[in-house]
Amino acid sequence: MAIEKKTIRLLILEDSQNEAERLVSLFRNAGHATRVHRLTSSDDLAETLQQTWDLLICAPSSEHLDPSEAITAIRRQAKDIPVIQLIEDNDSEIITEALLFGAQDALPQGEDERLVLVAKRELANLEERRARRAAEVALREAEKRCQLLLESSVDAITYVHDGMHIYANRAYLELFRYEDGEELEGMPMIDLIASADHGAFKDFLKNYQSAEGHAELNCQGVRADGSSFAAQMSFSPATYDGEPCIQVVIRAETSNAELEEKLREISSQDLVTGLFNRNHFLELMDNAAERAVSTGQPSTLAYIRVDRYAGMQGEIGLAGIDLLLTDLTGLLRAHFPAETQLARFGDDVFAALLPGQTPEQCEASLTTLLKKVEGHLFDVSGRTAQTTLSIGVAGLSEKTAKAQEVIDRAHRCADELSDGNAIKLFNPADELAAAANRGNLLAMVQQALENNSFRLLFQPIISLRGDAHEHYEVLLRLLSPQGEEVPPTQFLAAAKDAGLGEKIDRWVILNSIKLLADHRSKGHNTRLFVHLSSSSLQDQTLLPWLSVALKAARLPSDSLVFQFSEPDAIAYLKQAKALTQGLAELHCKAALSQFGCALNPFNTLKHLQVDFVKVDGSFSQDLTSADNQEALKTLLSSLHAQAKLTIVPFVESASVLATLWQAGVNFIQGYYLQGPSQSMDYDFSAGDE
Repeated sequence: MAIEKKTIRLLILEDSQNEAERLVSLFRNAGHATRVHRLTSSDDLAETLQQTWDLLICAPSSEHLDPSEAITAIRRQAKDIPVIQLIEDNDSEIITEALLFGAQDALPQGEDERLVLVAKRELANLEERRARRAAEVALREAEKRCQLLLESSVDAITYVHDGMHIYANRAYLELFRYEDGEELEGMPMIDLIASADHGAFKDFLKNYQSAEGHAELNCQGVRADGSSFAAQMSFSPATYDGEPCIQVVIRAETSNAELEEKLREISSQDLVTGLFNRNHFLELMDNAAERAVSTGQPSTLAYIRVDRYAGMQGEIGLAGIDLLLTDLTGLLRAHFPAETQLARFGDDVFAALLPGQTPEQCEASLTTLLKKVEGHLFDVSGRTAQTTLSIGVAGLSEKTAKAQEVIDRAHRCADELSDGNAIKLFNPADELAAAANRGNLLAMVQQALENNSFRLLFQPIISLRGDAHEHYEVLLRLLSPQGEEVPPTQFLAAAKDAGLGEKIDRWVILNSIKLLADHRSKGHNTRLFVHLSSSSLQDQTLLPWLSVALKAARLPSDSLVFQFSEPDAIAYLKQAKALTQGLAELHCKAALSQFGCALNPFNTLKHLQVDFVKVDGSFSQDLTSADNQEALKTLLSSLHAQAKLTIVPFVESASVLATLWQAGVNFIQGYYLQGPSQSMDYDFSAGDE
């Protein structure tokens, strides 16, 4: 499970508030949304453990609560909370002692990168344990339902271990005319088989023990009253009360048994090629996935697409394409080993399931198949036809719980072979890119962060009052793998939900600082407005990090204006107040955007130390109306009375400029002046003429 998608509930045992905040910032900088509690006493620990937590990080020592006491309390209450013990020195004896006491790991204090990696490992392990427990609960529920189904089944069903009955349902008892299941418990199954079939039954069971899957045997059954009947027995591996055994389903033979078998065979076959059809192959894939998880046996799926299928169908017709597919089926049967399960998966797609092999082990054989088909001349009613294959390959392993995921992976690999006559093996590293290609917004965001592929655009903010600075607002853009721009509201919402808001904000800040430093070195007196999300408003580590970043870039602090919205400020007013105070101490500027739509916007403003106020875009809409002009002038007048520099966005025509000038606006912004651009190239001197 991707840890980034959920908030980490973190406990910290650390006397120093500053050190605890530093530890929290490590996780937030790594892109993890974090909910934190710092333990201060034994009573606090007892109360805190009433809730669910994901991780405990212990300092080497604490005056209020010894780490060993915390670990003991967790074990006593049987809480599944992994513990990472920090130690002062890299002493192997202390590490061993911590591990023996119950910590999942112990590492020297100050090794931050290693701490984050260890924490991610333990969080991933925790998710696996939780998933396993949920699966165990689901399994117990499924077993209960199975037991009810067994009891109500019209088929006679028994479970046999080492040849002995361990369970029989009501239909089985009635078939053999026994009154109570206890009469059969411990009785060898061979006692219910006619003596003439004993030898065949023993041989069958002996061979079946080493086999896998479904098998059948026809023999004579003997009832309790001595009468006999012809029975068809179906054997399959199963578990009962956690023990491996054999499930036997017995049906009395009827005159139409051969017909039933024929119908069952037909229902699993493709009528044109005689291979398995799609539905039956999906069942085989599910069985293979189950074997991979339970026994570790790998399998490989080859998704084999016939190239130029539609074109050939037009050239040789429907009857001709059926002949070609039949001929191709013969090639596939001859090429693959006997244990390979082949199916016609779609009109132009074959599927091959190769048990016991990894994709890498199959690659050479599949490459040979490509060459065979490429060089083969298909005879279609006297005409010659040629084709090639595109093969996508994906493996089933112990980590593969869902067969459909493997099919999707192989399918995508085949789709990526646009030129055909090629093979592509699924690479787990491609999963993120594949998810992004399918339109997964979170995958696109994660990929952009990993590949540094976000785009920054700059839109000028132009002074109407002769300000000497060049102002630009920094806008973040994301392109989809298809090259289309993703609406910022969509991808930023997905990022926020996944706890990536702070990480994106820091990416924007760092890259804005780099570009601004380069731009100012060319003689420009430029200032950038950079957006902060609600996540950054709540991030107490932002200010110290920002101080270091500005010093490293050797930028004057007032060259950056940090902008956040009125709705976010209202929701997190206490944090926004602290942030603006901190920005003022760093000599950075602050701006409040989307201003004027709250019930009492000036009540929010009085708590914040902001230099710029950008009014909400609704105020600049339809300024031809006298009422709208008056509303804007009243708002601006109140802001100017508080010595705030005002910005009006969405200026889309020349007709509103006179109104804005008369209203005393300090700055304007909009597409009429210039839209967002990839470079800071606006001619600010043009506005002075």
